[in-house]
Amino acid sequence: MPLYHLADELPKLREPVLVASFDGWVDAAEAASDAVSRIGSGGALVARFDGDAIYDYRSRRPVLDVLDGRLTELRWPELAIRHANIGSRDVLIFAGAEPDLRWQELAEDVAHLALRLGVEQWISLGAVPGAVSHTMPVPVMATASEGGQLGPGDIAGPEGLLRVPSAALSAFEMAVSAAGIPAVGFFAQVPPYASIGYAAASLALLHRLARHLGVALDVESLVDEERDQRQRYDAAVAGDPMLRETVERLQSAAGDMEEERLPSGDELAREIQRFLRRQPGAGDDED
Repeated sequence: MPLYHLADELPKLREPVLVASFDGWVDAAEAASDAVSRIGSGGALVARFDGDAIYDYRSRRPVLDVLDGRLTELRWPELAIRHANIGSRDVLIFAGAEPDLRWQELAEDVAHLALRLGVEQWISLGAVPGAVSHTMPVPVMATASEGGQLGPGDIAGPEGLLRVPSAALSAFEMAVSAAGIPAVGFFAQVPPYASIGYAAASLALLHRLARHLGVALDVESLVDEERDQRQRYDAAVAGDPMLRETVERLQSAAGDMEEERLPSGDELAREIQRFLRRQPGAGDDED
């Protein structure tokens, strides 16, 4: 029995593409999930996955509202596919909380569902920690399941072998591409000191997605948010000598590199390992 439930009435789809991003892993500063929420909010439900089967509620607890001493609402983590019309394109938005359990079974279900819905291409959006500062353009790495999927100016990378802990997003993408659906991915790099929200990376992902699909996206509100956020980062750097030193070191390391320069696999792996060591619950026995 599949781990999803289809909506009672499905939209009529014409050569849909599926854009996927989950909060949690490969979502540094929630930049990717924020980007996807800008295009998927309010879309018609196509499929919802069984939360009781795929989440460990002790690690991802539902949110409880208590009003005047009365328990009023529980909001459960959700993973769902919704439909949106973007320009002339039918786009399926696959988003929500990254599942904890049954990844291999889920991957098989996702691949079968993508074939059933006639998906023409899978597009992963993510964000990873990188050796960049908020004063620099946001580098975006691109991946592709086969040659010819990326457009002009999209550089596949990083070079060399990159071996890191996987996200559910990647497991699903590989299952979908193995089923014959071509897949690409765009992953923005986020400064190591960025906390929740990094609008510059969300913008970079949406610009790259729009260019890839050949559509226009309304990102005006995000542009304003990015401007305000950069001013706050500038103020924080000005008032914190340690943060200012970090930014200066990142800028110095960038040197005169081209703004689209991508890190090698070794460089990115080191950044991700540093990111992991800063996470709550990280062990003391890491390499």
